[in-house]
Amino acid sequence: MFPNFLHPRGYIGSLALLALLVVPFAVQSPFVYHLAVLVCIFGALATAWNIVGGYAGQLSLGHAVFYGIGSYSATLLVIHFGVSPWIGMFVGAAVSVVAAVIIAYPTLRLRGPFFALATIAFLEVCRLVTVHEEGLTGGSAGLTLPLNIGLKWMVFREKWAYLLIAFAFLLATLWVSWAIRRSRFGFYLIAVREREDAARAVGVNAVRVKISAAIISAALTSLIGSFHAMYLTFIDPSAAFSLDLSIQIAMFALIGGLGTVGGPLAGTILVLPAAELARGWLSSFGSGTHGFVYGVILVLVVLFIPRGIAGHLGVHVLRFIDRLPGAGRAKAGPTLIAAEPTSLNDGAPLLVAEHLKKRFGGLLATDDVSLTLHSGEILGVIGPNGAGKTTVFNQLSGFIRPNEGTVKLRLSDGQWAEPQSPNAFAKAGIGRTFQIAQPFAGLSVLENIMLGAFMHTASREEADAIARQVAETTDLTPLLDTEARSLTVGGMKRLEVARALATRPRVLLLDEVMAGLNPADVTRAIAMVRRIRNEGVSVLMIEHMMQATMALSDRIVVISSGSVLCQGAPAEVVNDPKVIEAYLGKGYVDAQAA
Repeated sequence: MFPNFLHPRGYIGSLALLALLVVPFAVQSPFVYHLAVLVCIFGALATAWNIVGGYAGQLSLGHAVFYGIGSYSATLLVIHFGVSPWIGMFVGAAVSVVAAVIIAYPTLRLRGPFFALATIAFLEVCRLVTVHEEGLTGGSAGLTLPLNIGLKWMVFREKWAYLLIAFAFLLATLWVSWAIRRSRFGFYLIAVREREDAARAVGVNAVRVKISAAIISAALTSLIGSFHAMYLTFIDPSAAFSLDLSIQIAMFALIGGLGTVGGPLAGTILVLPAAELARGWLSSFGSGTHGFVYGVILVLVVLFIPRGIAGHLGVHVLRFIDRLPGAGRAKAGPTLIAAEPTSLNDGAPLLVAEHLKKRFGGLLATDDVSLTLHSGEILGVIGPNGAGKTTVFNQLSGFIRPNEGTVKLRLSDGQWAEPQSPNAFAKAGIGRTFQIAQPFAGLSVLENIMLGAFMHTASREEADAIARQVAETTDLTPLLDTEARSLTVGGMKRLEVARALATRPRVLLLDEVMAGLNPADVTRAIAMVRRIRNEGVSVLMIEHMMQATMALSDRIVVISSGSVLCQGAPAEVVNDPKVIEAYLGKGYVDAQAA
């Protein structure tokens, strides 16, 4: 997987990167060489941090721990064992991966600041251990590398040699970031960052992808830290395990644009040279004056371009580039993917819930609920507000585990499965929407639908083709390039359905998909649900809009006070006195009888 260098985006980006090499070689100044090396190193560090902090949205405030592990591992192996840093850097990366797992495995299972706090704590522990193990690490005095000149030891007399290696590390890190962003894994990271529950509903194992992002970021950071130690030829605990360094590389990513490929490097290029020049020019006014430059730029970015340089300007730059000669790309129609049979359509039970009970403290929210969805059926679930419908719905999709009872799904081979988690339910063939639409706002409509399609394919091209097919079914084709945040309520509801439908479910659970829609959108949604059923997907829908429920449902189940009140054909159910009493009260029934 490589960028298309023949497209203007490819060659303009390549030329911009090459400027980091061309300018220092043209100027032939030691300071400019040094500045270019620092830009490459910190640009690579910020890009590596962005994989976990930007893509996955997990704030790593002690990320320098991996930099310190890499720098100390390579240095100690050189000093004590005479091992080349080209080997030592990979040893450090392996140690960093172990450290990342130790930090991430328990904390990324939780939501909140736990991962950020754990990285800071681990950073401080590593710093203190390094200080106290003087015999091995040199303690607080640090370590000086032996000046063994040569490629084997990564020590050179000429600055340009360091620049070439630093530039290679930068390219490698950018390529990893770019490849992740375009892959299924990258889509999953962004989905988890924006809406973790919605990501789990399309089969994403949120914990696994977050831990994977932390591991990749830690390994890259460690490799770069090893090289930086060779460049400095001296390390000490306060610099290697520095909270300031962690915040600095995070700030570069924030200023450049979190979650973008080129943003962290853009932030580094904007801030680092200005700060280094300020360090030289303003040092006479007081130590740390360059920190003032960081602060001013950060405040300006937060106030005026909170999405960062790439987030605000990237779209306009790309539009300009796409108008250049050679940018025109013939957009062939998507390769049609043969539809797989999604259900057996034999009228037999497909989704069965038996004796579901769910307690929240002293409240019995679900009391012995049993229901069956048959193959090829649209089943409506109705009931007054607070009846327990959403609790039942969440148990049918794995988002709530019942205290008692089971949920079973008949697989395509006739066997029965009892999934135990939301992503397991999704992979078994149950798609769902949410009562309040949960689009991945920063992605386009096409990319949102592709997230569902990625559950069954790792190919971006195949996911694109599936998404375009689903867009036809859900009336979203004209909106494929629109950002999800710009859609109307009706568009967001249809996008929720499309994303679930792209997972190729055999059962589709619709949670008030018509709530808040205008009459035209309701008519469109009714036609959409019918098309979905005709394509072989069985539908269970919770809906307050009786017009839609009556028009679509083959059967209706009424839930009241956490229990099944009655079920049957739509006409029978809506005229049942018990149902009327549940909705309108006993007084209304008595008045009608009188």
